[in-house]
Amino acid sequence: MTRVAFIGLGAIGMPMARHLAQPQFELSVWNRTADKASEFAESTAARAAATPADAAQNADVVITCLPSSGEVREVLEREDGLLGAMVAGSILVDCTSGDPAASRDFAKTLAGRGVAFIDAPVSGGVVGAKAGTLTVMCGGDGEVLERARPVLEAFGKKIVLCGPVGSGHAVKAVSNALLAVHVLSTAEALVALTRLGVSAAVALDVINASAGRSNASQNLFPERVLTRAFPRTFRLALLDKDIGIATKLASEAGTPIPLIDLAARLIHEARVELGEEADHVEAAKVVENRAGVTIQ
Repeated sequence: MTRVAFIGLGAIGMPMARHLAQPQFELSVWNRTADKASEFAESTAARAAATPADAAQNADVVITCLPSSGEVREVLEREDGLLGAMVAGSILVDCTSGDPAASRDFAKTLAGRGVAFIDAPVSGGVVGAKAGTLTVMCGGDGEVLERARPVLEAFGKKIVLCGPVGSGHAVKAVSNALLAVHVLSTAEALVALTRLGVSAAVALDVINASAGRSNASQNLFPERVLTRAFPRTFRLALLDKDIGIATKLASEAGTPIPLIDLAARLIHEARVELGEEADHVEAAKVVENRAGVTIQ
């Protein structure tokens, strides 16, 4: 039986962890809000750990799923954290949408203790997490990934080794930068068409059968913007963080990305305007406000 520790029971982490509450895994969970871990344990066969170190004690695989690399570092280095508890031969799988440079730093520190590291951010949102169909983009050693694969397959449908440590986080940051571009550009297009008297629903019907389609046009706008539902599934603040990582990577590589740089500025402005709890699709509201038009 594989012993697994899961750190971070947020909107994505909670359903991911539920897929690991199976007979083939011995699961321990820890969350900064202890009540969440206790409630999770009461409804599953998992054990609620008192500290990260308690969760990781004797674990074969430890999974972190936290808002950013800053929280991962804190969970690693705190007095009752993971560094002092993980055993040689175990693997830390970081499913956080994190920073590649931080990932490389974590991997180096853990290697000194005989612990392997994979950065493995996920895509697919809460729906994919609940269905167990997430895409997992991994950075690290292929042999280590194969050892961790049975655990990842519990919640991931597509598991891809992108390259060395940090590659998974780099791909996730760039993917979310494209998400930001798509949300903003789709909102701008529909605002313009609405002002011209074209129904947004009609426009999307055409766009989604044409070259301009994207996940934003096919799913996010019909389900969230046209309905004005705007469910809060992925915070705009986190998208701001991710596109910031993407622009930093490009800058460090000496690669000009003016379109993504502009999207990063607009997403940050939307975050400031809408607040820390706004969903990422609510960035469309800022586009509407500036144009004085409601997409309809």
